[in-house]
Amino acid sequence: MKLGREFLSFAIVGAIGFVVDLGVLYVVAPAFGWYGGRVLSFLAAATVTWALNRRFTFAGRHSGASIGREYLRYLLTMMGGALVNYGAYVLTLHWLGGPLAPALGVAFGSCAGLAVNFLTARFLVFKGATKAG
Repeated sequence: MKLGREFLSFAIVGAIGFVVDLGVLYVVAPAFGWYGGRVLSFLAAATVTWALNRRFTFAGRHSGASIGREYLRYLLTMMGGALVNYGAYVLTLHWLGGPLAPALGVAFGSCAGLAVNFLTARFLVFKGATKAG
């Protein structure tokens, strides 16, 4: 089933995005804090996942938009999942303490936003007709 393959690929790309998200967060947190750093790390991860999803997950689909417009549409539609993601992150930081709380918050947030992000990417960004071939 094509939808199942796309979801699995989206989840794998999301795992790569998780690593980018977490890495950037820990690099920028000393300067921007755990909350401000999370915004920057999300943008870095969203950029990486857009590029990988465009190349692999939804390679057979075209949006019909310019690459710049597609990228902006991806970022905008990911905001729904980002709100769910960030909410789970903030709740985790408030409920848990210790050095692993930010990492757990990113993990819980990523899981919480996965379905929202997949659906918006699949049906709003990469919604074009399937390419032949």
